[in-house]
Amino acid sequence: MTDTSSTAAYGSPGPYVPGQFTQTPEATGWAGWVVFAGTLMIMLGIFHAIQGVVALFNDEYFLVGPSGLTLQLDYSAWGWVHLIGGTVVLLAGVGLLAGQTWARVVGVLLAIVSAVANFAFIAAYPVWSTIMIAMDVVIIFALTMHGQELRRR
Repeated sequence: MTDTSSTAAYGSPGPYVPGQFTQTPEATGWAGWVVFAGTLMIMLGIFHAIQGVVALFNDEYFLVGPSGLTLQLDYSAWGWVHLIGGTVVLLAGVGLLAGQTWARVVGVLLAIVSAVANFAFIAAYPVWSTIMIAMDVVIIFALTMHGQELRRR
């Protein structure tokens, strides 16, 4: 009979050795951008939480021009949105640094939501909101372009 367990006749390097051939791409210099994005997500989560706590405890802190906010919300409701959203962003950033794929997907979605939320908040605090939107864009870039490099092996 013919031995079908050997593939030497087809030019194979020999018997299968576990771990010898992996499909996981090697990490490049871009992996640092993903770590940066995870760290930035943790920082953004803390910033959102601080912004939420300030809005909850001091409604008068955020000054709004004569045109008002893009959305008409009570600052207490806005504070809860920022506090809860900031906590979720922080947890996703920690998950991303741990190499979790779910955290990459959640990170992109939350960065989009964060950018939109800060756009709505731009009349109350324009400089802060613009900086937060810029950080969200960097996070989206890093996670969509090179997020697979930190995938758990």
